[in-house]
Amino acid sequence: MKINFTVPNCMHIEAMTQPWEHALTGKDVIESVRLADELGFHKALLGEHFIVPDPYAKFSGGHYFSSAVALAAFAGQTSRIKLGSSLTILPLQNPVVQAKNWATLDWMSDGRAVPMFGVGWMTEEFTILNVPFEKRGAASEEYIRAMIELWHGGAPSFHGEFVTFDNAVFEPKPVQDPMPIWFGGDAEPVLKRIARYGDGWQPFQLSPEKFREKLDFIQSRPDYHGRKLDVFLPQEMLNVTANHETRGDDRGVGHWDAARSIDQCRWLAGLGVTETSIPVPPVADFEAYKDRMRWVAAEIIPAVAAI
Repeated sequence: MKINFTVPNCMHIEAMTQPWEHALTGKDVIESVRLADELGFHKALLGEHFIVPDPYAKFSGGHYFSSAVALAAFAGQTSRIKLGSSLTILPLQNPVVQAKNWATLDWMSDGRAVPMFGVGWMTEEFTILNVPFEKRGAASEEYIRAMIELWHGGAPSFHGEFVTFDNAVFEPKPVQDPMPIWFGGDAEPVLKRIARYGDGWQPFQLSPEKFREKLDFIQSRPDYHGRKLDVFLPQEMLNVTANHETRGDDRGVGHWDAARSIDQCRWLAGLGVTETSIPVPPVADFEAYKDRMRWVAAEIIPAVAAI
């Protein structure tokens, strides 16, 4: 089991973040990622929204980074940790621009970029960005195919409803070949997309007990690509609803019981999960948070490495 690191102050979701995080500067955030790199966390992750309409701000907050920009800053300060989004809303940006962002990040970080894509759910965000919400699934399917062609095609060409290019030059290519592609979400079209293109999956609101059933569905598809499929469940999400409210599930609450965390990682591994994150209990400030990171690195990461 690999333990990922959720970047502090990358969002202000009431159910997942603590008030002291709001005072962290960019320098502090980079310091936390640098420490995660030194301590052996597997992947640094952050979410993304471009703009949050006011009705959603109570629970979702309005504070989000541009993932490509923030992860590039992290890349320059680290050497081992993977750099991922959790997640990038795929239909909201032109796929040529997105492909360029991720290829550049992968090239600059020597092969550490791990994009995770979702179709999005915040209708008004699509409206503000002039993107048709009702076409987000079809656009996502086409965008992924176009990005794969740009990343790996010798003279990239693509013809679709939403994007078209012919005999193009697209350099630099990603260092990773193939470029890893993750998807977030539980809907059947998402699972089918994972079967065709995905290297990893982050369930959203699906009960963990149903993970195996959905993995079987993915791997039974006639167009399943046959590669190993990783699964990431941030344990914090066990305690968060689809609207980012607190659910009241104790499995998603942070504590200082190492044995309990190790047992929960073992339980998740039995359901097909290969990556997780360990929730943070209430701490006083940034220094206490860094001490918590060191505790996880000493007590949890080595104990679950072979699970």
